[in-house]
Amino acid sequence: MPRWLVTGGAGFIGYHVSRKLCELGRSVLAVDNLTDYYSVQLKRDRLAQLANVPGFEFRELDLADRPSVADLFAAEPFAGIIHLAAQAGVRYSLQNPHAYVDSNLTAFVNVLEGARHARSPHLVYASSSSVYGSNRVTPYSVRQAVDHPISLYAATKKANELMAHTYSHLFGLPTTGLRFFTVYGPWGRPDMALYLFTEKILAGKPIDVFNYGRMRRDFTYIDDIVEGVIRVADRIPSPDPHWDDAADPGSSSAPYKVYNIGNHQPVELLRVIEILEQKLGRTAIRNEQPLQPGDVLETCADVDDLVRDVGFRPNTSIETGIARFVDWYRTYHSIS
Repeated sequence: MPRWLVTGGAGFIGYHVSRKLCELGRSVLAVDNLTDYYSVQLKRDRLAQLANVPGFEFRELDLADRPSVADLFAAEPFAGIIHLAAQAGVRYSLQNPHAYVDSNLTAFVNVLEGARHARSPHLVYASSSSVYGSNRVTPYSVRQAVDHPISLYAATKKANELMAHTYSHLFGLPTTGLRFFTVYGPWGRPDMALYLFTEKILAGKPIDVFNYGRMRRDFTYIDDIVEGVIRVADRIPSPDPHWDDAADPGSSSAPYKVYNIGNHQPVELLRVIEILEQKLGRTAIRNEQPLQPGDVLETCADVDDLVRDVGFRPNTSIETGIARFVDWYRTYHSIS
């Protein structure tokens, strides 16, 4: 059987998706350029966990390199593509915008071109809850227009959805975008709040608490994200025959679809800190600050379409998820 292509395979979500696919008996070719945006050693350690997993292969590759991507797709057919490679981070996009153009725009069109010419059966790609930008109505629905991003990162993710729709419309390439909501869990990114808070609380250092902790996020545990990704990957979108009547932003007259994957239970940042303090047995030193540029006050996912189409609703509680993350963190960093 053809292998699955997972881009960003050394990343947080890519690592977990690759592992789950292999556990299901599928073969995976994972690619990643091992950028140093955060610890390359963490990425290599993730890959080391997969090194002896049957059906897994890793290849270092920069998706912004057009000839290399063309060679990748010409070498073999893929059962499906799960494109998770991207330059992440809202605040970093204010400091280094060109990294987002290279990784999120140039690389994405290279993947689209590769999938198009290879006649790939389905391209699933990572979008983000950040595309909702300055929208005020929650829960966020894929039926809402998302025309007002408030960070360059968000703008590149919105652009990915537009680019994917174009290829679905012009070339019949089935594409599905997944708007992830604040993913966390074992092997998570060190630039994310939960990882940073844990690290600093254990070290007795102050944590930066933006908007004085009065922000609510739809924290979504990694296992729920992975389950949603694989279920969606197995469901190839088809054109909506009634689209012309509704002009729904979440679907199309082309084989194109967008889903939210979130826990649908926003948690205030102060509550997250409280749970962490209980699990770590330490009290955080809080450096309270105002809302930062690019941040929003609340995120919450409407997952009705996900439930309807693939029969899955994320449901891991924040208490359970944080406990699992802290257990992993202590083990990984050899902290008793």
